[in-house]
Amino acid sequence: MKLPVVSGSDAVKAFGRAGYELDEQHGSHMILRRTDPPHRRLSVPNHKELAKGTLRALIRETGLTVEEFAKLL
Repeated sequence: MKLPVVSGSDAVKAFGRAGYELDEQHGSHMILRRTDPPHRRLSVPNHKELAKGTLRALIRETGLTVEEFAKLL
């Protein structure tokens, strides 16, 4: 499946549906934390459009597939 084009805030909403919540924000980066164990942290840049490599790395870090992420959008 082709990687969707999403903004940082849209990605945060999708990761929120996957069990992450906004923990804090440092400048243009939103730090998310998983609500259930393991309590992993995820740093999402708050840009209008995330670079493909950045988005792919974030999806991989959460353990989701591109298809699962696209369904969460």
